Amino acid sequence: MPSLSRLATLLLPLALLAIPAGAASLDGVAVDVINESEPVLCAEKDNVALSFASPQVRAFRIEAAHPVYLAPGMRDNWEADWTACDMSGDPAYAPVAPPGRFTLYEQPDMWLVGWRYGSFWRPATATVRIGDQVHEGLHLIQLWLLRTDGSEEVLVFYPQDGYWRARPLAPRPMRNTAYGSSFLVGPVEVEGRPIVNIKEVAFDPAARRFDLAFTRGGSASVSVVNADENRIALDVAFDAPIKDVPFAMLRSMYITEFNNDAARVAVREAGANAWREAPVMGFDRARATDIWIGRLAPSQHNKSSPDFVFNSFSDGPTPKRPKNEPPASAPVVQ
Repeated sequence: MPSLSRLATLLLPLALLAIPAGAASLDGVAVDVINESEPVLCAEKDNVALSFASPQVRAFRIEAAHPVYLAPGMRDNWEADWTACDMSGDPAYAPVAPPGRFTLYEQPDMWLVGWRYGSFWRPATATVRIGDQVHEGLHLIQLWLLRTDGSEEVLVFYPQDGYWRARPLAPRPMRNTAYGSSFLVGPVEVEGRPIVNIKEVAFDPAARRFDLAFTRGGSASVSVVNADENRIALDVAFDAPIKDVPFAMLRSMYITEFNNDAARVAVREAGANAWREAPVMGFDRARATDIWIGRLAPSQHNKSSPDFVFNSFSDGPTPKRPKNEPPASAPVVQ
């Protein structure tokens, strides 16, 4: 029969699986959350915008977790909905080199793939570096991870406008879930729409870390610290706080309660003893340590796409450790 200390170690992974996604970090720095969303009819426009600002924050965590209603066999709809959409005024820039798909890095359990499109809404000035290799004009980077029944894409990044999308591994027997909301990391500026101007992104395969150099100066890292069938967790760290503009933004789509990628917001405000919840289009602003954006009911669009949590805000070089994570080592029971 195993000792109690050995039993605690064996049960630790099971305890992690049982923890609900999005538990509060409780002791993080409070940040200003401002809703800059606008009503639209076009489901292919990111009209939801929640900005995060603080002159103190140097690090924080982003988690994407499956919605509470997700179930195997659930019918999903990933098709674009161009109803009431007019994109004729969007700019289009030719690529700096022929379009194509490129394997940027490969190892047995992880791949990094780059894409160059036939056109993009912004000029392709950001470069992508992996070791000694420098790639020009890539519009999309995909991170793929190995699973026992194949591989799955869990993270994408658009270096020319700074947008990210993330999703956890699909729970078995599902093979894929949808992307939905996106986010920006770094000094958020508006050039037609909110963007982050990237000068260079470098990928460190051993650390599963993206290092960003911003055009206006300063840098950040985005590290994949966990990716499983419950959630994907990303730790973000800046070289210095971003003081004059938002340091991050959540972008999404909301048309109606039955057609959206995000419909609800919940915030744990500084000093509050309870969460405040609101419809995403009715939320105004908050000063909060924890922010959840997602859905409680299925939508006809991307119904399997994940909810998001922003928390663990820190004025130090690493995020606060979320309280839903166990200590670094389980206590020894005599």
